[in-house]
Amino acid sequence: MQGLYFNGKQLFFRRDLPMPHRAPGEALVAVHQAGICGTDLEVLAGYANFRGIPGHEFVGHVVEADDNKWIGKRVVGEINIGCGQCDYCRRGIPEHCRQRKALGIRGHDGVFAEYVTVPEVNLHQVPAGISDEQAVFTEPLAAAFRPLEQVQVRPEMQVAVLGTGKLGSLVAQVMATTGATVFALSHHLERVRFLTERGIRVMLPSGAKPATFDVVVEVTGSQAGLGQALQLVRPLGTVILKSTTHSGAPSNWTAAVVNEITLVGSRCGPFARALQALLKREVDVVPIIDAVYPLSDGLVAFEAAHRRGAMKILLQMESG
Repeated sequence: MQGLYFNGKQLFFRRDLPMPHRAPGEALVAVHQAGICGTDLEVLAGYANFRGIPGHEFVGHVVEADDNKWIGKRVVGEINIGCGQCDYCRRGIPEHCRQRKALGIRGHDGVFAEYVTVPEVNLHQVPAGISDEQAVFTEPLAAAFRPLEQVQVRPEMQVAVLGTGKLGSLVAQVMATTGATVFALSHHLERVRFLTERGIRVMLPSGAKPATFDVVVEVTGSQAGLGQALQLVRPLGTVILKSTTHSGAPSNWTAAVVNEITLVGSRCGPFARALQALLKREVDVVPIIDAVYPLSDGLVAFEAAHRRGAMKILLQMESG
C-alpha cells in the first residue's frame, strides 16, 4: 500500500508498504482522510522515539473486523491502545496503560497510509450528517473537550486560550459553549477572526492583562507556553496544559507555587461528545482547514504544515 514512513530521521513517501496485519479484536480500516497535527510534527522532531507510519487523526470505513456489525461502517477511532491486563486498564483508564501504545505515536503504525488497524473497542461510527472533512477533526475536538471533564468552567469566569492554531481554535470554541467569557490570544488575528462569530474575543497576547484569568488553556506547542500562562492566570486560578514538545518544558515553578496555581495536564478526550458537537454544529471546523493534499504529496503537505501560522493540513487517500 501507499503511505508515509518515518525512519527516525527522515519522512518518506512509499508505494511498497506492507498491508497491516489485523490482530484478533482489531478492525482493518481503509482511511479516507487524515489530519496533520502538532504532535505529528513533534514526532518527526524526535518525540516518543517513534519509527513507522505516523498520524492519528482520521476518518475511514471498516473493511475487515471480528464483529461483522462494523463492516462497511464509516468510523473514527480513539488513539490509545491499552494492554487490557495492567492495573490501569483494569481500573478503566487504558489511555494511561503501563504498556500504552498510540496510533502513529507509540508502538503502533498510524493513519498516514491507505489502511490502518484499530482495536474495535476504539471505533466510533460517524453519523451521516457529518462530512469526512468534519469527521477527521473528531480526535482533536475530543481533546478540546477533555478540559471540561477536568475543570468546572462557569459562565461568570474569564478564560484565556493561549495559542489559537489547529487545536487552540477548537479549544476556544469548546470553552465558549460553557457561557464563560473567552479570549483567544493569537499572533495571527486574521486567521482566527472567524472565532468572533461565536462570541470569542480575539486579541494579541500582548494585549491581555496579567494575573486576570480564572482559567488559562495553554495550547502554544512551545516550551515558553507554561511561563506565559502563569503570567496570565490570577492567583488561585487554573492552568490547563495541552502542549507536548519533544524537548521538554521549563522547570521554573515559582509563580505556580507563590500564586497557588492549579496545573492540569490534559490529553485525549470524549469522542462521543465531539461527534455530537460536530453534528449539532456547536463547533465550526471548516475555517481551520488550510489545504487538502493527496497522500502522494504527503511530503509537500508536511512542508505546508511546518509553515509558521499554518492551520490544519489534511491528506486525502485513494481509498476515500
